[in-house]
Amino acid sequence: MSGVFTRLVGQGEVEAELMSAAVAARRDPAHEQAASGAMTHAWLITGPPGSGRSIAALCFAAALQCTDPERPGCGVCRACTTTMAGTHADVRRVVPEGLSIGVDEMRAIVAAASRRPSTGRWQIVVIEDADRLTEGAGNALLKVVEEPPPSTVFLLCAPSVDPEDIAITLRSRCRHVALVTPTTAAIAEVLVGVDGLDAEQAQWAAAVSGGHVGRARRLATDPDARDRRARALGLARDAATPARAYAAAEELVAAAEAEARALTVGRNEVEVEELRTALGAGGTGKGAAGAMRGSVGAMKDLERRQKSRQTRASRDALDRALLDLATYFRDALMIAGGASGVVPNHPDMAERAAALAAHATPEQLLRCVEAVLACREALAMNVKPKFAVDALVATVGEQLRRAG
Repeated sequence: MSGVFTRLVGQGEVEAELMSAAVAARRDPAHEQAASGAMTHAWLITGPPGSGRSIAALCFAAALQCTDPERPGCGVCRACTTTMAGTHADVRRVVPEGLSIGVDEMRAIVAAASRRPSTGRWQIVVIEDADRLTEGAGNALLKVVEEPPPSTVFLLCAPSVDPEDIAITLRSRCRHVALVTPTTAAIAEVLVGVDGLDAEQAQWAAAVSGGHVGRARRLATDPDARDRRARALGLARDAATPARAYAAAEELVAAAEAEARALTVGRNEVEVEELRTALGAGGTGKGAAGAMRGSVGAMKDLERRQKSRQTRASRDALDRALLDLATYFRDALMIAGGASGVVPNHPDMAERAAALAAHATPEQLLRCVEAVLACREALAMNVKPKFAVDALVATVGEQLRRAG
């Protein structure tokens, strides 16, 4: 496979299916054969984190818009390059920056998607993280998916087809494409061939990334990412030390918040300055002062969106740390249980995992895994991160001290 689909890692069957649909779409521009053909108006792309759901959707959108007469998704025509760059006039990406996608935002997207394409073959809407749709937003989307405009295609991305991730009514009206977790070898090959990284470093990053291509790239290139991973794994040791446990928990939460601030502060400042300029800040003409006095509502709305975006970034950073910790306990549990032939999530921590397995029983290690998962669920229910992580540390510490 060549062209835009080379950006997908280890998804050969998905590439073939989407390419077949793109070819069929050229013969069926009005979806007249949607019931029996390879093309349809609504797609649900699922897969584990880092498998490339949004990349697959974007590559498919590029293939649908491609102007190459021989090969959809050529990767070099203007339609392909603008779609992949996010600047195509007829490809709209819904990327939730806050904790959810609201009904007002979805109604605006649906209204825009109902128009005829202006320059491309299709009007395409890519909804990343469709599991963040609120109930109202999901209902607004459902109405247009049930009766779609003839030249509109919806591409939804979600972790799974579980009702917790995507409404059953939406799922039943979409064609499902399931991505798999990329293999360590496939990720390492991309890091070496595309990113030009050292083979040994690429192999290590691929092995500890949990099949997440983006995470592997960050671990291989960013020392701060490696430090955050080491801090998360160190929580297992610190939790068993009463004098250190809660300080380590606070450090973990503070590190996640600092990472979120680093990711959002620059953009926040630019947005504030752009809004102030648009509202007349610094102007000297008649009515400039009055315009600024009437802009309080707009500024507060921007602050609300920025706060929501930073909260999500902080939660995502903390969730990555918790997943590292859970998989570390899982490695120790596999060793304690005598499982053979199981690939460890943290091969570089094999000695520490073996020591932990010798120290604690399988039951205690399982309680530790459950404590991490309970912490993730608490965060999803908007429990303050400090309280959730403190509860995690208390449970893990109790289990590991009991083992000693």
